[in-house]
This record gives sequence, structure tokens and C-alpha cells, in this order.
Amino acid sequence: MPRIRRVPLVLIPLLLLPLAGCGTGDKDGTGAAPAADGFPYTVTNCGTRTTFDAPPERVVTMNQHVTEIMLALGLRDRLVGTAYLDDSVLPEYRSAYDRTKVLAKEYPSKEVLLGANPDFVYGGYDSAFDRARGQDRAGLHKNGIDTRLNIENCTEGGVGLDQLATEITQVARTFGVPERGSELIARERRKIAAVEAGLKGSSPRSVFVYDSGDSSAFTAGGKGIGNEIVELAGGRNVFADLDATFGDVSWEQVIKRRPEVVVIYDYGGTTVAAKKKRLLDDPALADVPAIRNKKFAVLPLSSAVLGVRVADAVRDLAGQLHPGTP
Repeated sequence: MPRIRRVPLVLIPLLLLPLAGCGTGDKDGTGAAPAADGFPYTVTNCGTRTTFDAPPERVVTMNQHVTEIMLALGLRDRLVGTAYLDDSVLPEYRSAYDRTKVLAKEYPSKEVLLGANPDFVYGGYDSAFDRARGQDRAGLHKNGIDTRLNIENCTEGGVGLDQLATEITQVARTFGVPERGSELIARERRKIAAVEAGLKGSSPRSVFVYDSGDSSAFTAGGKGIGNEIVELAGGRNVFADLDATFGDVSWEQVIKRRPEVVVIYDYGGTTVAAKKKRLLDDPALADVPAIRNKKFAVLPLSSAVLGVRVADAVRDLAGQLHPGTP
């Protein structure tokens, strides 16, 4: 991708930016960002290089996990629009979210997006920047709009806690609130350390992640944060050798790998109950240990992507894989 440096349409002198305290953002995501320090700031994100002369002022988030990152950093005041939830926003951010304009249930049209007059669009998945909708990153740049894509979509190799720290750090730095990012990362690491201590001495449970699929199974591979969550929770992803964040595998492969537990990703119009029924009613799967023993765990999809739910997802899944875990 070309190296991009956008010159804002209106240069805002640093002295004119609103003043605010330098502490962490309010828990509900409503705290105002402090005045910008350390700008210009240059960052390369998924192949796109951008220089920010000041923090973005008018932000649209597309996909739930990046919306929650913004709210966790106390940046609701920068949001002029949001789109595409997989499930319910975390309770601690509900009040802030409810005060943010929802542009579309899924992705907004180009006209609706541009109508919000953003200077920055933050996408959670590659699909947020779809060229067919006229919303690719280069096209938005031509309209004077900077962009960011969650790095789970472009990281070489596996995605883990280091990438989570990078995502939070770079977003916090882009908005001039690095201390908030540091505190959020430290909180995530403390929660995970507590789970790891509680699992000490436990044997990993073999896990098959079932996202969706009928003729084949759409599952979590070894590259995404979902794989890391399984491992940190005391599991072993039976498809960790799949060189992708998500991918299709045959049911014959599932049968051969004999998982002890099925982790169901909960989202969209197909309920957890319906997914369980599909698995339990398939005679070909009857001898798979997880199916025979009806061993299921559930994670919301929004908890299995690179965002602020990672530590809680590790804790929740550990409790399901290893009941009695502190």
C-alpha cells in the first residue's frame, strides 16, 4: 500500500484544542480527552502510514470491538457515529453508547458515512473498508478522512497479548491519551495473570471452536486472538495449525481430532441452542467426546476478537473449561 500522509483540511492550532484533565477516562466512556501533546504523531497501520497533526475530532467506528476500545479509553466525546454490533455493548459502556448516533445496523452506505462528516474512521474488520461500497481506505483518504484497521486483520503470525497492547497503545496515542492506554493494558494483564495463577497445575482441555457452518465447520484457526484466549483459559485449540484467524474445516477433520469441549461463538440470528442442536443431531459426530458428553462452552463473538474483552473472555472461558477456577 502507498505511504500516506494526510494534511488536514483545517489545521487546528494546539492551543485551541479543548483543555481537560490528564487522568484516565471515566469508566462509562464519557471523559473528555486532554489537550494534545506529542503531535505530530506518525503511525503505520496495516500498511497505511498516517501523520496526525492533532487528535481526530470526528470519529466513526465500524464494528463493535473497536467501538468498545474507544469507549474504554474515555473517547465517546469524539464519536459522531458508530455501526455494526455483533451483540450487546458491555454494560459499563451502555450509557455512553446510547448517546452515540448509530449510522446503520450493519455497515453504512458511503453517503451516510460521509454525511457524518468524519475526519477518522476506525474499522474492526477488513470488511469495514469495502471497495465495492466506495469505502476503501485509499478512497476515504481522498475525501480527507484518515482511517485505522484493527491489527488482528494484518498481523503476520499469531495474535496475542502483545498485539492487544499495540492496538490499545496506538489508538490511545492517536487521540493524545497515552496514559489511558497504559492503564487499560495493565488492567487487562492483571486479570489474565489472576486466571493463570488459578489454572496452575490444570491439564489443557482440547477445544473445537464452532462459529457456524453446516456442510463444513467455520472455526477459529491459530492466527487470531481467539486461539490465544483458548490457550490462556486452559484449553488447546484442535485447529491451532490452521494458518488463519478463521477458516473452514471438514466435519471429518473435527471427528478425527476428537475435541473434549466445543466452544460456541454466540452472535447473529442463529442461537446457541440451534448450534448445539445441529451438532447433537448429527449422527456422524456422535462419538466425538465433546458431543457424546455434551460438553459445551459459550463465548460472545465480540469477546473473541482483539478488543477490551480479551481478559474477561479468558476468565469466563477458563471457568467453563475448568469449573471451580478462581
